[in-house]
Amino acid sequence: MRFILFLIIIAGLAGVPTRQADAQQNDRRQIEALMAAQTSAWNRGDVDAFMQTYWHSDSLLFIGKNGVTYGWQATLDRYKKSYPDTAAMGKLDFKLLEFKLLAKDVYFVVGKWHLQRSIGDLQGHFSLTLRRIDRTWKIIADHSS
Repeated sequence: MRFILFLIIIAGLAGVPTRQADAQQNDRRQIEALMAAQTSAWNRGDVDAFMQTYWHSDSLLFIGKNGVTYGWQATLDRYKKSYPDTAAMGKLDFKLLEFKLLAKDVYFVVGKWHLQRSIGDLQGHFSLTLRRIDRTWKIIADHSS
């Protein structure tokens, strides 16, 4: 009887890492979907929809080549000023390189971005901090170069 109880306990413990791995895979799929939604919105020329993936807060942090921008509205305004039309926006492509779970409901993601544009291509790397807020992943910090 003790042996059977021991096997049941071991079998239960063996499932814990699997559940954690499954949860992380699910998180990754959701974050990949968020990035796909960003790409789709950008490629339609819809900066407002693109910004829906960001945390709508004055605490949003964006770091780019011109320095630090604080807040959702300021980040939206910066995007609209930097990319005033679809020619400037071009076609966006992301390559997601690394996902790191920092804490429950917080990920650090590293990737590459590329804009194919008739006025000259742009490309660089980014790091994002994402947090699950009300069951939805949101970018809370973006460092793009």
